[in-house]
Amino acid sequence: MTRSNLVGGEMLNWSDLHPADSRPAAGGSAAVSLLAAALKPGDTVLVAGPHATSLYVDVAAQAESIDILVRSAPDAEELAESLTHAKTQVYCGSLDRFETDETYETYDLIVALDGLERMVGPDTASLPWSAALAKLLARLTPGGRLLLGATNSFSVNKLIQPDITAALPRDEDWGRSVADAPPAGLGPLKAALRAAGLGIAGEPEKPGPRPLDPTAVHANDADNPRGDGTAAAPLARICGVYPSLVEAEVAVGNGGQVVAAEAARVVAARNGGPTLMDPYRVVMDAAAAGLLVELAPAWYVAVGVEAPVDSTSGELVEERLLAALRADDQTALRREIVAYVEWLRTAPETGSPDHVIVEGTSYRLFGEGEQGTIEGHLNRFARRALESGSRQPWPAGGDAQQLTARLASMVGITVTPAATPEVIRPLGSAEQLATVARLADELAHASARALLFQGTINGIRKSVPYRLGHAMLNPARVVRRRLKRVLRRR
Repeated sequence: MTRSNLVGGEMLNWSDLHPADSRPAAGGSAAVSLLAAALKPGDTVLVAGPHATSLYVDVAAQAESIDILVRSAPDAEELAESLTHAKTQVYCGSLDRFETDETYETYDLIVALDGLERMVGPDTASLPWSAALAKLLARLTPGGRLLLGATNSFSVNKLIQPDITAALPRDEDWGRSVADAPPAGLGPLKAALRAAGLGIAGEPEKPGPRPLDPTAVHANDADNPRGDGTAAAPLARICGVYPSLVEAEVAVGNGGQVVAAEAARVVAARNGGPTLMDPYRVVMDAAAAGLLVELAPAWYVAVGVEAPVDSTSGELVEERLLAALRADDQTALRREIVAYVEWLRTAPETGSPDHVIVEGTSYRLFGEGEQGTIEGHLNRFARRALESGSRQPWPAGGDAQQLTARLASMVGITVTPAATPEVIRPLGSAEQLATVARLADELAHASARALLFQGTINGIRKSVPYRLGHAMLNPARVVRRRLKRVLRRR
């Protein structure tokens, strides 16, 4: 027997768990990790909005009770029949019409990792993002925890892929108020959270509205009351999510190269085909500029929870090598290649430069390294450097085998040239245009040198010494040619 309860605003012929013309429900390994950090045995939990089925199962396994709110009637029926937890209630409808009991029930933990936009259907004319957030915060117990997802309208995705599908409206794209969308940008998101009575972790508290419940104090702030005697605002911790909310694989802070590389890999893996810019390099460059969180495709906001983010330190060997290439510093390039190859020759497990971290003079493997020969690891770096369109201290347009041979020669390794050189093109259109421009510049310089050389030759031929020498040597040439003819006849 179903336990689904209709609250109003439900969508009868629609599914967010099995979408035909919309994005899937929120999920991913980063979502699992964040939920595990927030969930405590005995919690009363509200899961609002569509989430991957595995997340519902994880919550039901530990929670004292779990209420689920989804807008899709088929999804509500499916969840009600599949979740056998004794204290599970499934509600179907819009957030603005959601009431659980005669009393206004509150929760220890509210999970809304999909964001706030898909908590209403077409029957709700408008529910501003800030109003939806206020409704969730009002349902928290004092000291309660909130996990919230928010999409970023201007992220690295804008620099990677042209959004050609934006002109093609989907079934889900009914008319909505602009205010219903998440704040556009990290700064406006923080401002909206402050307006809701939340503090931002790592930033000084700014004057603003008090929390909806003045007794709601974050555990870490219990010893830090306000000067006026009231409780400090609950803290919201924000981390970047890559590559999206629906498949959140990596949650990051503004960490170093290793953290950025994890995010860059998942972004590159999901952006095959033509791109505006090389996906991997876009993320790495954003991290170098301190914008890894600001330009993330989405964000997690964790209130009352220490969000688990990767804090691995060190530098990638690949980034050091690329820095030397860009600066035309062959001395630094040789030094890095020699040290890296020496480690390869003695390490029990080896990896290519994009899988090896260097800290001072020590090296260690990062992620799942690929076993192989020294030549193979250098060739992988050569290919990745050419695919990224990185500047090189040699003429443009070379193939991976040529670059591999140059690098290998620095450590005394001879590489056999390929019978048919493979031309590696940059992945992104911007890098391709930059390579074409460099080739055109090199061709123009070569043409100018050829013209200068031709002019020098013409000047020599017109000089008096050249003419005298030519006149003196010409008779000797005539005699030599005649002698050859005579000797051939004999």
